[in-house]
Amino acid sequence: MVDLVAKWVPGLCRRSEPSRAWRMVAATLLYAGAPLVQAQHVHGAGQAAPDAAVAASAASPAASANRVGMSAKRRPQLATGPAFAPDGRLWLAAMDDSGHLTLRQSTDAGAHWSAPQVLDTAGDQIVADGEQRPKLAFGPKGAVLIAYTKPLAKPYTGEIRLLRSADGGQTFAPPVTVHSDRQVITHRFESMAFDAKGRLHVVWIDKRDGEAAAAATGNAKAYRGAGIYHAVSVDGGASFGPDLRLAEHSCECCRIALAPTPDGGMAALWRHVFAPNQRDHGFARLDTDRTVEPVRATLDHWAIDACPHHGPGLAPAAAGGYHAVWFGVRDGVPAVRYGRLNADGSPQGQAQPLPDAAAEHADVISAGARVAVVWRSFDGQLTHLRAWLSADDGRTFRLQELGQSADENDHPRLAGHGEALYAIWRTTAGVQVVPLQP
Repeated sequence: MVDLVAKWVPGLCRRSEPSRAWRMVAATLLYAGAPLVQAQHVHGAGQAAPDAAVAASAASPAASANRVGMSAKRRPQLATGPAFAPDGRLWLAAMDDSGHLTLRQSTDAGAHWSAPQVLDTAGDQIVADGEQRPKLAFGPKGAVLIAYTKPLAKPYTGEIRLLRSADGGQTFAPPVTVHSDRQVITHRFESMAFDAKGRLHVVWIDKRDGEAAAAATGNAKAYRGAGIYHAVSVDGGASFGPDLRLAEHSCECCRIALAPTPDGGMAALWRHVFAPNQRDHGFARLDTDRTVEPVRATLDHWAIDACPHHGPGLAPAAAGGYHAVWFGVRDGVPAVRYGRLNADGSPQGQAQPLPDAAAEHADVISAGARVAVVWRSFDGQLTHLRAWLSADDGRTFRLQELGQSADENDHPRLAGHGEALYAIWRTTAGVQVVPLQP
């Protein structure tokens, strides 16, 4: 049964997979003997992950709750935020072994690193696991921004916090909360980027509308999924405009992908819950102060009442539109797929699965006609870092093995400076920075 469930969800019950939620979904399926499409939604908390053996050996839902609580152990918080500064230095924002948020810099693309700079987060706890990681962004006039999620007292709740430097990262102001809503609810899975006009966009998953619907109706399931909210700063993160709802009914625990638009704006791609329960992906531009109906960007028609903790990737295409990668189940076949999107986010042509049936947590980056898709893949013993590389804007690709590890590891990250593209992969043994040569 474990093998059957693992076939549907990449990374399930694997030593290298930090997602607590899918282990809990697996446990639910094993106990209930139910098919995946009937699984109940389970959030990820960024907390301890139960051993796969516990899920496999438990005999009932009641036993599940007890054994998960007894055997849970804290995984290393390996989720890392890389970014190149305008001067070409590679920066990493990450948690250290003591639970401190740190910055490191490299002037030679990861061959050597500075000593870690420990940041003052005013005592905040920080989630740095799987789909949630610290984010780095460089803005005008020496601005350096670091965003992270601070968990709150109730399960699955959080605040989006921001550290800001106005002197190139030498000093940082105390952290502030980005959103004006201060309810103890979900504000999590943020993404952050500057557009070409110097505006800072922060986008996150927000459950205020679901909480309001539940309070009004007395029905916790009265609202489908969550909402996508965003806020904009025109002064480099010193202040933000109001919380703006971009779209209703997003999936609850998948990362949001951002990419620039041709006119200097920003667009978002996220896992959406299309009625009644199909978890494909929605696309929308961020230059709006109203709620929109997102463009349906993927057509897997995957019907499931659960969140796979497996967000998409998005990058501009040289010929117009976008490159996209995502995980979904289409006609019973689970796969990470690559596809092209038109400028409005609608699908362009046929999507194709990556050339690796075990691919998981893929991302995509581009620089002109150079395109790189990177993912990790577990073979039962080792986790492999692999890439699909194109020099002709995605018309053709070649597969390349970039590395492997037996250690706990982060999802692969991508960063670029000019025409140079890099994969960044953190394991408990260290950080690998691999140049990508399409």
